[in-house]
Amino acid sequence: MSVFAASGPVYFPKSSGAAYSKAVQVDNTLYISGLLGMGKGGFSDDFNTQMTQLMANLSSTLSDFNLTSADVFKCTVMIDDMANWAAFNKIYVSFFEPDRLPARSAFGSDGLPANALVELECLAYMPAKG
Repeated sequence: MSVFAASGPVYFPKSSGAAYSKAVQVDNTLYISGLLGMGKGGFSDDFNTQMTQLMANLSSTLSDFNLTSADVFKCTVMIDDMANWAAFNKIYVSFFEPDRLPARSAFGSDGLPANALVELECLAYMPAKG
């Protein structure tokens, strides 16, 4: 999907059965809805497996818009158990270039959907296509 809205918002298809858009674009900003670490087989009970899948899901979503991790400039993290914080950071930072880490907010959340152990919401810059 290569789209540039002069104003916006532009709503992109919701996930199957979801009550929200996959992403919304306003001008040069893509607002990516919260992503989970669910793969084709559902959720793993293992935090590292969920986190690795979550980052693969983010990569896939960015690719849908011809973007990469270098275009992500802000993330919000919701994590079920702060004891997993070090594991989260290890996988998270490996996804980004060391000098291109997004701004970030994080908080513990005891109410993530389904069996999710972590959720990640991101903002990405969409350069104008000319």
